[in-house]
Amino acid sequence: MPLKTRIQLIKGDITQIQADAIVNAANTSLLGGGGVDGAIHRAGGPEILANCRKIILAQGGCRTGEAVITTAGNLPAEFVIHTVGPVWSGGTNDEEKKLSSCYKSSLKLAAESNCTSIAFPGISTGAYGFPKDKAAEIAVTTVIDFLLKNTQPKTVIFVCYDEEYYCLIQQKLNTIL
Repeated sequence: MPLKTRIQLIKGDITQIQADAIVNAANTSLLGGGGVDGAIHRAGGPEILANCRKIILAQGGCRTGEAVITTAGNLPAEFVIHTVGPVWSGGTNDEEKKLSSCYKSSLKLAAESNCTSIAFPGISTGAYGFPKDKAAEIAVTTVIDFLLKNTQPKTVIFVCYDEEYYCLIQQKLNTIL
C-alpha cells in the first residue's frame, strides 16, 4: 500500500474518531487530567479509568515517552493507547527524543495489538507547551519512518483539534510525501 494512502489528516475531536486505537496524551499518573486526556476519560467513561488503575497497580503508571493500552470504553475505538509526552523546557531535556518515542511506542503497541488503524492527537502541544512546529515535524517524520518499516498499522490518522496544528501537519506531509 502506498505510503500516501496510509496517512490521513482530520481536523476534529479525537473522541469522535473511529479507529482501532486512539492515542491519549496522558500524564504519568494515568488518572486523567485536562485537554485530550480529560476529554478521552469523560467520553470513554469509567471503564478506561478502571483499566488505568490496573496498570498503575501492576507497574506504577507510565513514564514519559512510553505507552500503555486500555479498553476504549464508550468511545468508537477498540483501544486507547495512553502515552506521556514531554513537558517542553526549552529543548534541553531530550524533549524531541522523548516525543518521538511517544509515537514509536504507540505505533509499536498498536501493531502488537493487531490494530489496523490508529489516531494521534497533537501530543505535548497543549498544556505541556511543546512548540507546535517542532511537534508536527517529529510526529510526521516518526510516523513515516515507522510505516516505511512496518505493515501494521495500515492507517495512521492525525487528528488536529486546532487549525494551526492542522496546517503544520499538512505542510509537513506535503513536504515529505
